[in-house]
Amino acid sequence: MNMLQLIEKKVAQEALSTEEIAYFVQGYTAGNIPDYQAAALLMSIRLKGMDRQETVALTLCMAETGSMLDLSDITDYAVDKHSSGGIGDKTSLIVLPLVASFGIAIAKMSGRGLGLTGGTLDKLESIRGFDVNLPDATFRRIARESGLVIGGQSPSMVPADGKLFALRDVTGTVASLPLIASSIMSKKLAAGSKGIVLDVKIGRGAFMKTVAQARSLAETMVRIGSDSQRDVVALLSNMEQPLGVAVGNALEVAEAIQTLQGRGPADTHAHCVEVAAHMLQLAGRGQRWTELEDARAQANQALRAGQAFDRFRQMVADQGGDVAQVDDSRRLPQATLHHTLQASAAGYISAVPADTIGWAAQILGAGRLSKADSIDHAVGIEVHVNVGDIVQSGDKLLTLHANDESAMQAALDMLAGAIALQAEPAAALPLFFGSIQSRPR
Repeated sequence: MNMLQLIEKKVAQEALSTEEIAYFVQGYTAGNIPDYQAAALLMSIRLKGMDRQETVALTLCMAETGSMLDLSDITDYAVDKHSSGGIGDKTSLIVLPLVASFGIAIAKMSGRGLGLTGGTLDKLESIRGFDVNLPDATFRRIARESGLVIGGQSPSMVPADGKLFALRDVTGTVASLPLIASSIMSKKLAAGSKGIVLDVKIGRGAFMKTVAQARSLAETMVRIGSDSQRDVVALLSNMEQPLGVAVGNALEVAEAIQTLQGRGPADTHAHCVEVAAHMLQLAGRGQRWTELEDARAQANQALRAGQAFDRFRQMVADQGGDVAQVDDSRRLPQATLHHTLQASAAGYISAVPADTIGWAAQILGAGRLSKADSIDHAVGIEVHVNVGDIVQSGDKLLTLHANDESAMQAALDMLAGAIALQAEPAAALPLFFGSIQSRPR
């Protein structure tokens, strides 16, 4: 067996065997296969695709290149969520404490953002002292004792994904459905969860721009989960406009705290209730919260009552964070410069472009384009309107939070005219476009 054979086989649109896929994944991870041959195979996969069996084999082979997290000493049925990323997506900070407040242990490995805004770990590090780099023993102890912990992914987990993604990023092979699906699902399988809720974003602020693209990706990931004996639900959610008000790390933490106290933005609240309801339904496994409508009602009631806030507060304390900043979010990092964009005329909001707002937040310093970039936790943008809202002249549209005058001006230049108004009413955007699920057990 050699790489040239595998490349030629895939170019001929023939399916690779599990053994051939394992040879490639293990060999490249170990440094025994050169970049140029791996890139050739990746491009062949992008152009010719992979069938269901190949995609599952690729996912499992990638997951097995590193350590596989075993959560059986913490819970007999671990549930997890994954978001494909978006602008203003602070859902993990809300959903995980909410689900944990029902007595379901949550032990989540999360990641940092590489793009327009920070990831879950970046947001949590807005809280002074919050430690995401927990030793395995500490991670497990907190999960057992408190029922909620969020830590950084161990470097030993799925090393194949890190190497392959870095190569895909510079060879034009990122936009491949089987490669995207296997990258996401290999990490979920390695993280030890039995039930997984995938939040697949669609629109201007997401990688998948159309419902059809997102549905194809979601169906592929659900099939991978089913074939790997996992229960998987994929929600197709709207990222045409930012979720909630806050875009930026400390700003999003503050919004998460407000939502956990039952006073967050309506769209953030509703989105988190839906994701939590599916996690609760999976965790129930026919015993509790069997009906989705019941799970949704209980999650909604718990979030409105502030039931999950204490779980978040305890997690912050357990992981060394400054609880005073949770009790009073005004103590979170604050920017020194502020500027509000106002409506120049009355009308109906017809577009709140998530991508443009995300790029402006990145210019301010809220995100990173390379792993070496630093993040300014204080900066970001507040989005005061949604599509369908009616505004009067002088009403607030966006508020920018910055620590650098030139960055502020560059962001303002980018956002000039970004919020579109029209004279006739505009329909509000849906939060979700449906779901796909597979529960093999």
